[in-house]
Amino acid sequence: MRVLHIIAGAPTGGAETFSQDAIAALAERGVVQHVVGRPHPIALACYRAAGMSFTPFGFSAFDRVRGGTLREAAVSFNADIVHAWMARAASFVPRRMPCPVLGWFGGYYDLKYYRRADFLVGVTRDIARDLVARGAAADRVGVVHTFGTLPDSPLLSRADLATPDTVPVVLVLSRLHEKKGIDTILRAVAKLPGVHLWLAGDGPQRGRYEALAQTLGIADRTRFLGWRTDRKSLLAACDVCALPSRYEPFGTVIPEAWSMQKPLVATRAAGARQYVVDGQSGLLCDIDDAAGLAGALHVAITDGITRSRIVAGGQAAYLAEFERGQVIGTLIATYEKATEMGKLEEQKFFGSFFQKRTAS
Repeated sequence: MRVLHIIAGAPTGGAETFSQDAIAALAERGVVQHVVGRPHPIALACYRAAGMSFTPFGFSAFDRVRGGTLREAAVSFNADIVHAWMARAASFVPRRMPCPVLGWFGGYYDLKYYRRADFLVGVTRDIARDLVARGAAADRVGVVHTFGTLPDSPLLSRADLATPDTVPVVLVLSRLHEKKGIDTILRAVAKLPGVHLWLAGDGPQRGRYEALAQTLGIADRTRFLGWRTDRKSLLAACDVCALPSRYEPFGTVIPEAWSMQKPLVATRAAGARQYVVDGQSGLLCDIDDAAGLAGALHVAITDGITRSRIVAGGQAAYLAEFERGQVIGTLIATYEKATEMGKLEEQKFFGSFFQKRTAS
């Protein structure tokens, strides 16, 4: 199996991290791969470590007229399949690709960006259902979950983060963006005296959230850690992992917390609502409900029986659907199915793009 990956992601982020980890895991399975993407340092280091060849591509307006470059890369690499990661990468795929193109959906993206895709994959069952509901042919839609992306990292001392050993610590692994509900968890922690908050991530709203922490009087027990590559060590050192998102099609943090046997507290965004069973594999609260989130965090911190139950339930859910080897096996099987089904006929108009198209 020879896979050409097209990746137009940011320097850091959850989707970007998963794509890198998936590529490394595929390499361990003997899959031959080549990556076309932006030359971000973290990504390049990952590709080098996996022995991966790489072609830089900017994904700018200028690069769009150079779409033939992607076709040439697929031809020269003799690819069996092209994996276009997310909407922007898929939108740059030109016509007349020499092999099937798999379009990856980490969320509920517009189908117009996937005009050249021959097979679609959603990271949750509901995303796949939504694709079919919007006109994708059901036999050309698959589901591949993400797994916890937790490379080994040195053990972390709480003293390294100016945090006492004796206090409860809530960890959020997230971009600092409006969609992620960071303001909600700041307001929740303000209702929990003595609880410390670690925010591992960066983003455009960081200054706003730092100011809010000051206003709420919790700046002394809130740590803005920036983007981190030691998520495993952070999870090992915390007491509770929280996912306070307003919008979250899935959230790889879910299987990461489960795999590390940490109690998970999340809002009822789409991903957690599908996979977290309230009171069994995590605790759920309403979106934008700071009081409800504070209450769930309090239970996860202080109620040992509930804590043990949701940790055990999360671990079972992780092993059932999100373990790394299992996910990569599903991804390889999906590549094989898409390759066997072959390409779809070119269409002049988008319209009901995926409906009633036949293999060429």
